[in-house]
Amino acid sequence: MNKINYQLILNDTIEKIKKEGRRPKLLLHACCAPCSSYVLEYLSEYFDITLYFYNPNISPESEFAFRAEELARLIGEMPLRGEPQLVVSNYNSAEFYNAVERYEAEAEGGARCKICYRLRLERSAKYASEKGFDYFTTTLSISPYKNSVWLNEIGAELSEKYGVDYLFSDFKKRNGYKRSCELSEEYGLYRQNYCGCEYSKREQDRKNAK
Repeated sequence: MNKINYQLILNDTIEKIKKEGRRPKLLLHACCAPCSSYVLEYLSEYFDITLYFYNPNISPESEFAFRAEELARLIGEMPLRGEPQLVVSNYNSAEFYNAVERYEAEAEGGARCKICYRLRLERSAKYASEKGFDYFTTTLSISPYKNSVWLNEIGAELSEKYGVDYLFSDFKKRNGYKRSCELSEEYGLYRQNYCGCEYSKREQDRKNAK
């Protein structure tokens, strides 16, 4: 079975948009400022972007608030075409804990993470549909620790459900992750050492202890 190259699909989508001479409205689910930096630099050339910070997995609430503040600071300081907007959801960790109930012991990168992907992408797709966006996608695929196949498969399924095009992508391609690290250093961004949830933090703390 041939592996799908999501970067090539994104290239084709962008070429089509350029030929049409339009700037579609994109809802970009954002997990944090460092992951968003390269994606914004890349996509703001072609899309009018609204960042959607919906991450009930992040723990504690102070961490959620700080990551949202860093994202706001980034779009305020970074020279981007189209002046991206930011929507920060209300913090409700119960939505995450209810979704991953009985999967607490799963290793990072396993079934619990896939449930979390779906939770955040589904809320994004629903919001994009309600607000009349042309596309939705997520910054999550920029991380080498995130499963881009799962993300794109879930995105495609939700696109059908909510009637909004999913922007297929694998942002770690084209040295995207490397560029995000460079931009993080340039803007002095806070780079957390765990994905967000208490389970990922525990796993990272165990690794650090070793």
